[in-house]
Amino acid sequence: MSLFETTAYAAPAGGAAGGADWFSFVFLGGFVLIFYFLLIRPQNKRRKEHQELVSNLNKGDEIVTAGGIVGLINKVEDDFVKIQVGDQVEMRIQKSAIGATLPKGTIKSLDAA
Repeated sequence: MSLFETTAYAAPAGGAAGGADWFSFVFLGGFVLIFYFLLIRPQNKRRKEHQELVSNLNKGDEIVTAGGIVGLINKVEDDFVKIQVGDQVEMRIQKSAIGATLPKGTIKSLDAA
């Protein structure tokens, strides 16, 4: 008995089914379409809406950041905005961290509650 196996066995002869080639391409195309409509397209739509939101920021807008900080925009810079989050408290945040704009008067209604 040898220490290493030296016998090699060949697979039985037979070709691939000819009809399965087109089915694999259709199957692959179906996966691409599923990924596009369920993942890529909605993500691009959200990215486009966020870019539009960030480009339309103005002084006096009330915003909420991705971290949940609510504030009033005092100054809009190139990549940053200065927001007032309290009396004599200002923060500089990146525009990309802004999650949404709020209707006017939201901060006052939050302070009153």
